[in-house]
Amino acid sequence: MSFKFEKLIIWQKSMEIGENIFLITIKFPSDEKFNLTSQIRRAVDSIALNISEGSILQSNAEFKKFLGYSIRSCAEVVTCLYKAKNRNYISEENFQKLYSDCYHLTNMMIGFRNQL
Repeated sequence: MSFKFEKLIIWQKSMEIGENIFLITIKFPSDEKFNLTSQIRRAVDSIALNISEGSILQSNAEFKKFLGYSIRSCAEVVTCLYKAKNRNYISEENFQKLYSDCYHLTNMMIGFRNQL
């Protein structure tokens, strides 16, 4: 028994990115706890949350709306990654990996939404 969203690759990938973001933010300075750390964690969690919430709706139009929220949250994560890199909280290597993951996930979500 499982929820239908658990089978979606976009949900699985968003969960993976969320855990990776969580792990890198553990090392952010404590004075960022209520700022950048909180913002990027909420944004990345929102990606998977909106995919799962949208998937249980009856209409594809509603699901598309929630996928739009996920796509925008992914863009928010990218902006937070830039801020983290500019503040030297993450390495260029970590930035490039997470940026690439977000880029690919965004394209996957757009493609999925277009197929609905």
